[in-house]
Amino acid sequence: MPAHYGAPHRPLPSAQTTATEDISVITLHGDIDHRNIDHLRDALLFPHGAAAARTVINLSAVTFIDSSGINAFITAHHAAQQSGGWLRLAGPIESVLRIIQIVGLDGIIPCYSTLHHALAA
Repeated sequence: MPAHYGAPHRPLPSAQTTATEDISVITLHGDIDHRNIDHLRDALLFPHGAAAARTVINLSAVTFIDSSGINAFITAHHAAQQSGGWLRLAGPIESVLRIIQIVGLDGIIPCYSTLHHALAA
């Protein structure tokens, strides 16, 4: 059972920056799970479900992700595609990368080992 089991709900810390004129970087921290999924959606999507056209999600400080987080990434990916853009994942730690690979998310959304690689792709 994850260490966070039974822990109280806390917002998902995140920060959004602009790497270039047309690429947003969203850096997430901590656990991504059902307890903070609304905060994740708020960080990824603008009102009415629109996403920034070109976005990299920096996962280097994410320690856990469950299916609700995976689903939020897929929703943001589709929203970005609908606006003619893309979504990329960057820098997941080994345990988070393993979950991404097990569910096949890396086959839907490109996943890079570092933020630098994701921005340069």
